[in-house]
Amino acid sequence: MNVFVLFLAFAVAWVVTRLSLPVLARYTGKYLLDAPGGLKHHAAAVPVLGGCGIFIGMTAALVCIRLTTNFPSGTLHSLRGIIWGGLIIFTMGLLDDLRKPQGLPVWIKLLLQGLATACLIYYGILVRFIEIPWISFPITFLWVVGLTNAFNLLDILDGLCTTQAMVCTLGLAVIALPSEFIYVNFAALALLGAGAAFLPFNFSVSHKLFLGDSGSNLLGFLIAALCLGTGYSQTSSWGFLAPLLIVAVPLADVAFVSVARVLQGKNPLKGSDDHAALRLKKTGWSSGRVVGVFAAVAVGCNLLGLAVTRCTPLEVSAIFLGVALGAVWTGYILLKRGGCHAR
Repeated sequence: MNVFVLFLAFAVAWVVTRLSLPVLARYTGKYLLDAPGGLKHHAAAVPVLGGCGIFIGMTAALVCIRLTTNFPSGTLHSLRGIIWGGLIIFTMGLLDDLRKPQGLPVWIKLLLQGLATACLIYYGILVRFIEIPWISFPITFLWVVGLTNAFNLLDILDGLCTTQAMVCTLGLAVIALPSEFIYVNFAALALLGAGAAFLPFNFSVSHKLFLGDSGSNLLGFLIAALCLGTGYSQTSSWGFLAPLLIVAVPLADVAFVSVARVLQGKNPLKGSDDHAALRLKKTGWSSGRVVGVFAAVAVGCNLLGLAVTRCTPLEVSAIFLGVALGAVWTGYILLKRGGCHAR
Protein backbone atom coordinates (compact mmCIF):
# COMPACT_ATOMS: atom_id res chain seq x y z
CA MET A 1 0.00 0.00 0.00
CA ASN A 2 1.40 3.38 -1.04
CA VAL A 3 1.19 5.60 2.05
CA PHE A 4 1.46 8.72 -0.12
CA VAL A 5 -1.74 7.78 -1.97
CA LEU A 6 -3.57 7.40 1.34
CA PHE A 7 -2.30 10.80 2.45
CA LEU A 8 -3.31 12.25 -0.91
CA ALA A 9 -6.86 10.94 -0.52
CA PHE A 10 -7.15 12.58 2.90
CA ALA A 11 -5.49 15.84 1.86
CA VAL A 12 -7.46 16.39 -1.35
CA ALA A 13 -10.76 15.71 0.41
CA TRP A 14 -9.83 18.09 3.24
CA VAL A 15 -8.70 20.91 0.94
CA VAL A 16 -11.63 20.67 -1.48
CA THR A 17 -14.20 20.48 1.34
CA ARG A 18 -12.56 23.32 3.24
CA LEU A 19 -12.53 25.59 0.17
CA SER A 20 -15.96 24.65 -1.15
CA LEU A 21 -17.97 25.22 2.04
CA PRO A 22 -17.51 29.03 2.24
CA VAL A 23 -18.37 29.32 -1.48
CA LEU A 24 -21.45 27.17 -1.05
CA ALA A 25 -22.50 29.17 2.00
CA ARG A 26 -22.18 32.45 0.13
CA TYR A 27 -24.05 31.51 -3.02
CA THR A 28 -26.48 28.75 -2.00
CA GLY A 29 -26.81 29.05 1.77
CA LYS A 30 -30.06 31.00 1.60
CA TYR A 31 -31.74 28.13 -0.24
CA LEU A 32 -30.73 25.44 2.26
CA LEU A 33 -31.62 26.60 5.75
CA ASP A 34 -32.54 24.72 8.90
CA ALA A 35 -34.94 26.96 10.79
CA PRO A 36 -35.52 26.63 14.54
CA GLY A 37 -38.78 25.14 15.71
CA GLY A 38 -40.23 21.91 17.06
CA LEU A 39 -37.38 19.84 18.49
CA LYS A 40 -34.79 22.29 17.11
CA HIS A 41 -33.78 25.05 19.48
CA HIS A 42 -30.87 26.77 17.74
CA ALA A 43 -31.25 30.56 17.79
CA ALA A 44 -31.50 31.31 14.06
CA ALA A 45 -31.70 29.56 10.69
CA VAL A 46 -28.45 27.81 9.78
CA PRO A 47 -27.32 26.64 6.30
CA VAL A 48 -27.31 22.85 5.94
CA LEU A 49 -24.39 22.53 3.56
CA GLY A 50 -22.17 20.00 5.33
CA GLY A 51 -23.35 17.15 3.13
CA CYS A 52 -22.65 19.15 -0.03
CA GLY A 53 -19.09 19.92 1.02
CA ILE A 54 -18.38 16.35 2.15
CA PHE A 55 -19.74 14.84 -1.06
CA ILE A 56 -17.76 17.26 -3.24
CA GLY A 57 -14.58 16.76 -1.25
CA MET A 58 -14.73 12.98 -1.14
CA THR A 59 -15.63 12.67 -4.83
CA ALA A 60 -12.78 15.00 -5.78
CA ALA A 61 -10.34 12.91 -3.74
CA LEU A 62 -11.43 9.64 -5.38
CA VAL A 63 -11.23 11.17 -8.86
CA CYS A 64 -7.78 12.54 -8.06
CA ILE A 65 -6.36 9.21 -6.94
CA ARG A 66 -8.03 7.56 -9.92
CA LEU A 67 -6.01 9.81 -12.22
CA THR A 68 -2.76 9.43 -10.30
CA THR A 69 -2.80 5.78 -9.21
CA ASN A 70 -2.65 2.42 -10.93
CA PHE A 71 -5.55 0.69 -9.21
CA PRO A 72 -5.29 -3.04 -8.54
CA SER A 73 -7.86 -5.16 -10.34
CA GLY A 74 -11.40 -4.70 -9.02
CA THR A 75 -10.71 -1.57 -7.00
CA LEU A 76 -12.14 0.92 -9.48
CA HIS A 77 -15.16 -1.33 -10.02
CA SER A 78 -16.02 -1.17 -6.31
CA LEU A 79 -15.45 2.56 -6.10
CA ARG A 80 -18.02 3.09 -8.85
CA GLY A 81 -20.62 1.40 -6.67
CA ILE A 82 -19.80 3.67 -3.74
CA ILE A 83 -19.87 6.83 -5.86
CA TRP A 84 -23.14 6.03 -7.65
CA GLY A 85 -24.85 4.82 -4.51
CA GLY A 86 -23.53 7.79 -2.58
CA LEU A 87 -24.86 10.15 -5.25
CA ILE A 88 -28.36 8.68 -4.88
CA ILE A 89 -28.29 9.02 -1.08
CA PHE A 90 -26.83 12.52 -1.23
CA THR A 91 -29.51 13.61 -3.71
CA MET A 92 -32.21 12.10 -1.50
CA GLY A 93 -30.91 13.99 1.53
CA LEU A 94 -30.56 17.21 -0.44
CA LEU A 95 -34.19 17.02 -1.61
CA ASP A 96 -35.20 16.29 1.97
CA ASP A 97 -33.33 19.41 3.14
CA LEU A 98 -34.93 21.53 0.42
CA ARG A 99 -38.41 20.37 1.43
CA LYS A 100 -38.01 21.16 5.13
CA PRO A 101 -39.84 21.10 7.42
CA GLN A 102 -42.03 18.47 5.74
CA GLY A 103 -39.20 16.62 4.03
CA LEU A 104 -39.60 13.69 1.65
CA PRO A 105 -42.21 10.99 2.30
CA VAL A 106 -40.80 7.92 4.08
CA TRP A 107 -41.65 5.61 1.18
CA ILE A 108 -39.60 7.70 -1.25
CA LYS A 109 -36.61 7.64 1.12
CA LEU A 110 -36.81 3.87 1.48
CA LEU A 111 -37.14 3.47 -2.29
CA LEU A 112 -34.04 5.58 -2.95
CA GLN A 113 -32.10 3.87 -0.15
CA GLY A 114 -33.02 0.53 -1.69
CA LEU A 115 -31.85 1.73 -5.09
CA ALA A 116 -28.53 2.89 -3.64
CA THR A 117 -28.10 -0.47 -1.92
CA ALA A 118 -28.81 -2.21 -5.24
CA CYS A 119 -25.93 -0.19 -6.75
CA LEU A 120 -23.61 -1.56 -4.09
CA ILE A 121 -24.75 -5.13 -4.68
CA TYR A 122 -24.40 -4.72 -8.47
CA TYR A 123 -20.78 -3.63 -8.00
CA GLY A 124 -20.01 -6.49 -5.62
CA ILE A 125 -20.30 -4.70 -2.27
CA LEU A 126 -22.47 -6.88 -0.06
CA VAL A 127 -22.49 -9.18 2.95
CA ARG A 128 -19.76 -11.76 2.32
CA PHE A 129 -20.02 -14.21 5.20
CA ILE A 130 -23.21 -15.64 3.63
CA GLU A 131 -22.86 -16.75 0.02
CA ILE A 132 -26.53 -17.50 -0.65
CA PRO A 133 -27.91 -14.48 -2.59
CA TRP A 134 -31.51 -14.68 -1.37
CA ILE A 135 -30.16 -14.40 2.18
CA SER A 136 -27.18 -12.05 1.70
CA PHE A 137 -29.11 -9.51 -0.40
CA PRO A 138 -31.82 -8.81 2.21
CA ILE A 139 -29.22 -8.67 5.00
CA THR A 140 -27.19 -6.20 2.94
CA PHE A 141 -30.32 -4.09 2.43
CA LEU A 142 -31.13 -4.08 6.15
CA TRP A 143 -27.53 -3.25 7.05
CA VAL A 144 -27.17 -0.33 4.62
CA VAL A 145 -30.63 1.16 5.18
CA GLY A 146 -30.38 0.68 8.93
CA LEU A 147 -27.01 2.41 9.23
CA THR A 148 -27.98 5.19 6.83
CA ASN A 149 -30.91 6.06 9.08
CA ALA A 150 -28.94 5.46 12.28
CA PHE A 151 -26.46 8.19 11.38
CA ASN A 152 -29.31 10.45 10.34
CA LEU A 153 -30.89 10.01 13.78
CA LEU A 154 -27.53 10.65 15.43
CA ASP A 155 -27.34 14.16 13.96
CA ILE A 156 -28.81 15.82 17.08
CA LEU A 157 -25.83 17.79 18.45
CA ASP A 158 -23.16 19.82 16.69
CA GLY A 159 -20.28 17.52 15.80
CA LEU A 160 -21.83 14.29 17.12
CA CYS A 161 -22.65 12.56 13.84
CA THR A 162 -19.49 13.79 12.12
CA THR A 163 -17.10 12.72 14.90
CA GLN A 164 -18.72 9.29 15.01
CA ALA A 165 -18.24 8.96 11.26
CA MET A 166 -14.61 10.06 11.54
CA VAL A 167 -13.86 7.48 14.23
CA CYS A 168 -15.54 4.75 12.16
CA THR A 169 -13.66 5.67 8.98
CA LEU A 170 -10.33 5.70 10.80
CA GLY A 171 -11.11 2.30 12.30
CA LEU A 172 -12.08 0.93 8.90
CA ALA A 173 -8.90 2.27 7.30
CA VAL A 174 -6.74 0.59 9.95
CA ILE A 175 -8.58 -2.73 9.76
CA ALA A 176 -8.55 -2.69 5.96
CA LEU A 177 -4.80 -2.04 5.60
CA PRO A 178 -3.79 -5.71 5.21
CA SER A 179 -6.93 -6.53 3.22
CA GLU A 180 -7.12 -7.13 -0.51
CA PHE A 181 -10.10 -4.77 -0.70
CA ILE A 182 -7.90 -1.69 -0.63
CA TYR A 183 -10.51 0.65 -2.07
CA VAL A 184 -11.75 0.87 1.52
CA ASN A 185 -8.50 2.59 2.47
CA PHE A 186 -8.86 5.23 -0.24
CA ALA A 187 -12.53 5.92 0.42
CA ALA A 188 -12.21 5.85 4.22
CA LEU A 189 -9.31 8.32 4.26
CA ALA A 190 -11.14 10.58 1.80
CA LEU A 191 -14.25 10.55 3.98
CA LEU A 192 -12.13 11.21 7.05
CA GLY A 193 -10.52 14.24 5.38
CA ALA A 194 -13.86 15.66 4.27
CA GLY A 195 -15.34 15.21 7.75
CA ALA A 196 -12.32 16.85 9.38
CA ALA A 197 -12.70 19.88 7.08
CA PHE A 198 -16.40 20.27 7.84
CA LEU A 199 -16.18 19.86 11.62
CA PRO A 200 -14.84 23.38 12.43
CA PHE A 201 -17.77 24.93 10.54
CA ASN A 202 -20.19 22.85 12.59
CA PHE A 203 -18.68 24.19 15.81
CA SER A 204 -18.25 27.75 14.53
CA VAL A 205 -20.33 30.59 15.94
CA SER A 206 -20.00 33.15 13.16
CA HIS A 207 -19.84 30.73 10.19
CA LYS A 208 -21.88 27.82 11.50
CA LEU A 209 -23.06 25.13 9.11
CA PHE A 210 -25.17 22.07 9.81
CA LEU A 211 -24.57 18.64 8.33
CA GLY A 212 -28.12 18.36 7.01
CA ASP A 213 -29.93 15.20 5.98
CA SER A 214 -27.77 15.13 2.86
CA GLY A 215 -24.70 14.84 5.07
CA SER A 216 -25.92 12.53 7.82
CA ASN A 217 -27.53 10.07 5.39
CA LEU A 218 -24.45 10.15 3.17
CA LEU A 219 -22.11 9.43 6.09
CA GLY A 220 -24.24 6.51 7.23
CA PHE A 221 -24.50 5.04 3.74
CA LEU A 222 -20.78 5.33 2.99
CA ILE A 223 -19.74 3.79 6.31
CA ALA A 224 -22.24 0.95 5.84
CA ALA A 225 -20.76 0.33 2.37
CA LEU A 226 -17.17 0.46 3.58
CA CYS A 227 -17.96 -1.97 6.40
CA LEU A 228 -18.99 -4.45 3.70
CA GLY A 229 -15.85 -3.86 1.68
CA THR A 230 -13.03 -5.20 3.78
CA GLY A 231 -11.82 -8.56 5.08
CA TYR A 232 -12.22 -9.30 8.77
CA SER A 233 -11.54 -13.01 9.03
CA GLN A 234 -7.92 -13.48 7.98
CA THR A 235 -6.97 -14.76 11.44
CA SER A 236 -10.33 -15.20 13.18
CA SER A 237 -13.35 -17.01 11.80
CA TRP A 238 -15.55 -14.68 13.84
CA GLY A 239 -13.98 -11.53 12.48
CA PHE A 240 -17.05 -10.83 10.36
CA LEU A 241 -18.69 -9.53 13.55
CA ALA A 242 -16.21 -6.64 13.77
CA PRO A 243 -18.48 -4.14 11.91
CA LEU A 244 -21.00 -4.40 14.74
CA LEU A 245 -18.37 -2.91 17.04
CA ILE A 246 -17.11 -0.38 14.51
CA VAL A 247 -20.57 1.20 14.37
CA ALA A 248 -21.63 0.23 17.89
CA VAL A 249 -22.44 3.77 19.05
CA PRO A 250 -24.91 4.65 16.25
CA LEU A 251 -26.55 1.22 16.57
CA ALA A 252 -26.80 1.54 20.34
CA ASP A 253 -28.34 5.00 20.01
CA VAL A 254 -31.04 3.69 17.65
CA ALA A 255 -31.79 0.80 20.02
CA PHE A 256 -31.94 3.14 23.02
CA VAL A 257 -34.22 5.65 21.33
CA SER A 258 -36.54 2.91 20.06
CA VAL A 259 -36.86 1.31 23.50
CA ALA A 260 -37.35 4.69 25.20
CA ARG A 261 -40.12 5.68 22.78
CA VAL A 262 -41.94 2.34 23.04
CA LEU A 263 -41.84 2.43 26.84
CA GLN A 264 -43.38 5.91 26.73
CA GLY A 265 -46.06 4.86 24.26
CA LYS A 266 -44.53 6.92 21.43
CA ASN A 267 -44.08 6.00 17.80
CA PRO A 268 -40.43 4.87 17.48
CA LEU A 269 -40.39 6.08 13.85
CA LYS A 270 -41.13 9.71 14.75
CA GLY A 271 -38.62 12.27 15.98
CA SER A 272 -38.41 13.02 19.70
CA ASP A 273 -35.93 14.10 22.35
CA ASP A 274 -35.24 10.62 23.73
CA HIS A 275 -31.65 10.29 22.52
CA ALA A 276 -28.96 9.32 25.01
CA ALA A 277 -26.92 12.42 24.11
CA LEU A 278 -29.83 14.73 24.84
CA ARG A 279 -30.55 13.04 28.16
CA LEU A 280 -26.93 13.58 29.15
CA LYS A 281 -27.31 17.26 28.28
CA LYS A 282 -30.25 17.44 30.63
CA THR A 283 -28.02 16.31 33.48
CA GLY A 284 -25.83 19.37 32.91
CA TRP A 285 -23.26 18.03 30.48
CA SER A 286 -22.10 20.48 27.83
CA SER A 287 -22.50 19.58 24.15
CA GLY A 288 -18.72 19.37 23.81
CA ARG A 289 -18.46 16.93 26.70
CA VAL A 290 -21.20 14.73 25.26
CA VAL A 291 -19.56 14.66 21.84
CA GLY A 292 -16.16 13.93 23.41
CA VAL A 293 -17.44 11.06 25.54
CA PHE A 294 -19.31 9.54 22.61
CA ALA A 295 -16.15 9.79 20.50
CA ALA A 296 -14.08 8.12 23.23
CA VAL A 297 -16.59 5.27 23.50
CA ALA A 298 -16.52 4.89 19.70
CA VAL A 299 -12.71 4.70 19.73
CA GLY A 300 -12.87 1.98 22.37
CA CYS A 301 -15.44 0.02 20.37
CA ASN A 302 -13.32 0.33 17.21
CA LEU A 303 -10.29 -0.99 19.07
CA LEU A 304 -12.41 -3.93 20.20
CA GLY A 305 -13.48 -4.38 16.59
CA LEU A 306 -9.83 -4.60 15.58
CA ALA A 307 -9.24 -7.10 18.39
CA VAL A 308 -12.15 -9.27 17.22
CA THR A 309 -10.39 -9.80 13.88
CA ARG A 310 -7.51 -11.41 15.78
CA CYS A 311 -9.26 -13.22 18.66
CA THR A 312 -10.40 -16.77 19.32
CA PRO A 313 -14.15 -17.51 19.35
CA LEU A 314 -14.13 -17.59 23.16
CA GLU A 315 -12.44 -14.19 23.35
CA VAL A 316 -14.88 -12.77 20.79
CA SER A 317 -17.80 -14.04 22.87
CA ALA A 318 -16.36 -12.40 25.99
CA ILE A 319 -15.91 -9.07 24.16
CA PHE A 320 -19.48 -9.01 22.88
CA LEU A 321 -20.87 -10.07 26.24
CA GLY A 322 -18.98 -7.25 27.96
CA VAL A 323 -20.10 -4.67 25.40
CA ALA A 324 -23.72 -5.85 25.59
CA LEU A 325 -23.78 -5.71 29.40
CA GLY A 326 -22.21 -2.26 29.36
CA ALA A 327 -24.74 -1.00 26.82
CA VAL A 328 -27.71 -2.43 28.75
CA TRP A 329 -26.49 -0.96 32.04
CA THR A 330 -25.89 2.46 30.47
CA GLY A 331 -29.27 2.37 28.78
CA TYR A 332 -31.00 1.47 32.04
CA ILE A 333 -29.39 4.41 33.84
CA LEU A 334 -30.34 6.83 31.07
CA LEU A 335 -33.90 5.55 30.86
CA LYS A 336 -34.39 6.59 34.46
CA ARG A 337 -33.77 10.19 33.51
CA GLY A 338 -36.38 12.50 31.97
CA GLY A 339 -36.55 13.79 28.41
CA CYS A 340 -34.76 16.89 27.15
CA HIS A 341 -34.72 19.25 24.17
CA ALA A 342 -32.76 19.14 20.92
CA ARG A 343 -29.90 21.50 20.23
